Amino acid sequence: MRLRTLTRPEGSAAAPTAKDTAAARPQHSPARRSSQPPRRSRRNGGPGRFAVFAAPGLLAYLALVLVPIGMTTGYSLTNKNPFNPPTRWVGLSNLTNLFSDDDFLKALQNTVVITVIVTLVTNAGGLAIALLLDRSGWLYNALRSVFFVPVVLSAVVVSVIWQSILVDDGLLNTVLRQLGVDHPPGWLSDPGLALYTVSWVIAWQGLGFCVVIYLAGLQGIPQELYEAADIDGCGPMKRFRNVTWPMLAPAVTINTVMSLIGGFKAYDQIQVLTNGGPGPNTTSTLAFQVVQTAFNGNHVGYASAMAVAMLILVATVSVIALGWLQKREVSS
Repeated sequence: MRLRTLTRPEGSAAAPTAKDTAAARPQHSPARRSSQPPRRSRRNGGPGRFAVFAAPGLLAYLALVLVPIGMTTGYSLTNKNPFNPPTRWVGLSNLTNLFSDDDFLKALQNTVVITVIVTLVTNAGGLAIALLLDRSGWLYNALRSVFFVPVVLSAVVVSVIWQSILVDDGLLNTVLRQLGVDHPPGWLSDPGLALYTVSWVIAWQGLGFCVVIYLAGLQGIPQELYEAADIDGCGPMKRFRNVTWPMLAPAVTINTVMSLIGGFKAYDQIQVLTNGGPGPNTTSTLAFQVVQTAFNGNHVGYASAMAVAMLILVATVSVIALGWLQKREVSS
């Protein structure tokens, strides 16, 4: 088969190349940029739209938090008693009288004991359980749900359940008698034991919250750090001390502050389990004493002074703990 070669006739113009075509195109001058900014198709609304969305939350916070705090502070400066008018201005005498009130000081002591126990038990137990549940599988997912159930239950419901277990003829003492214990302890009737029993119930209910927070912190630790620790020959304890514990600093901050606040405001469990007893003010707390003074004694002004002192105490302790723990986060 013979290939035919196409030849250009003599005198014909050569085909234009890509450079010639580009050179032959007219050069357009660059378009002038407008000094005005481009118009947006939709305006953001400015402060007005922000106010519309923020107003419901701000109004609720104002009505349910700021206004009650202001009213309580105002009542604390008076001798208000709805059944014994007129109301007179007493200034700071209510607050100063608290330091010589044996009932208030006993309630403060009980509150501190409960807060310390709750903070230690929930953090130590929550971290231990989180380390055990930091695995994959349906069984571990089910156990996480089981530990978190008490958190979503009402404190009154939890207290009623534990009361049926801990009373003298309850489930726990019945089991102990069957095991041979002739005189089981009075978990709620013994003045030397009731405060620690109530603290255990409060800590038990808050344990699931700490477990969830510590689990979230554990799952956020990069695996590369554990691999580097294994390469360096770190054992389990050294790996926990040098990798896990420093990386859990934010979780420790959240759980510690929340446990402190929960311990200081304990009321429901006290009311249901012991009603402040057994005996005079054996398990009475600050919140319980405020309610008893205001609604049973009708001394609204004095109870408001207790509430203001409790607010100052909780805010001070929380701010100090938060500042110290956040410094630990930075150093870690």
